[in-house]
Amino acid sequence: MKALQVERIIKNFGDKTAVNGLSFEVSQGEIYGLLGANGAGKTTTMRMILGLILPDEGDIRYAGKAYSNEQLSMLGYLPEERGMYPKIKVSDQIIYLAQLRGMSRKDADQNLKRWLDKFQVPEYYNKKVEELSKGNQQKIQFIAAVIHNPRVLILDEAFSGLDPVNVELLKSTVKELRDGGTSIVFSTHRMEHVEELCRNITIMHKSNPVLQGPIKEIKKKFPQERVVVASEGDISGLENVAGVVNVLRHEHGGYELKVDDPQAGQRILQHALAQGPIKRFEVLEPTLNEIFIKTVGENHE
Repeated sequence: MKALQVERIIKNFGDKTAVNGLSFEVSQGEIYGLLGANGAGKTTTMRMILGLILPDEGDIRYAGKAYSNEQLSMLGYLPEERGMYPKIKVSDQIIYLAQLRGMSRKDADQNLKRWLDKFQVPEYYNKKVEELSKGNQQKIQFIAAVIHNPRVLILDEAFSGLDPVNVELLKSTVKELRDGGTSIVFSTHRMEHVEELCRNITIMHKSNPVLQGPIKEIKKKFPQERVVVASEGDISGLENVAGVVNVLRHEHGGYELKVDDPQAGQRILQHALAQGPIKRFEVLEPTLNEIFIKTVGENHE
């Protein structure tokens, strides 16, 4: 049984189609990537999953069941636009939100203290939200999304605005939730985070799903167009190797070459070896960022 099943959902607002025939499934303990440029239909999709709006066509199921108030308590949501009340204490806010999700005040209080200890900020219990830095406000917003132990969690730009240390803290926390069985729909513009966290993705463009599946399988469909080579000294004449389109010299040494021929890599290697020992040679698979740009670009009207 899949934790979340989205089946051919369609949502129109007047004569504008916001989501057009989207389907995907999220297994228990999986982080699923939902990607797309602004206006692609991601937020509308997330709102339908949360039951805030209903699809005009199609179906959404949670562990095989239709949406109901019973399902509401198993959903968590971290929106891109943060919404904590600045002048209310952290504890009052979080406990109240947890009670709305069906938790007892005692259990909510215990969970809040556990999360504050985990994030090493127990002193924030009695602070007002406005007294915290932007990054720490985001931690509190994250706690609000998971305080009731949701089985399905929607994360929209969860790491935006955080410094690298806090990004790593939240990433490790998201992985722990996944390993504990939470199913997560993860939306972000940071493709490197998607590559690290997600196994399967959907890329949306202008309301339509344009690319779906396991990241590993998707990458096999796109050509390997970059080669990295480095030696102790300079390598001359790389731009003259057949199939090389562009040569970029890195500041830290080495070269990155763009190629338009799958066999160009071997020619580059032989050319470089003829001039001395090689420290590094790699034919790079396409990044998810490159795939995203190609997919959205090729479908751009």
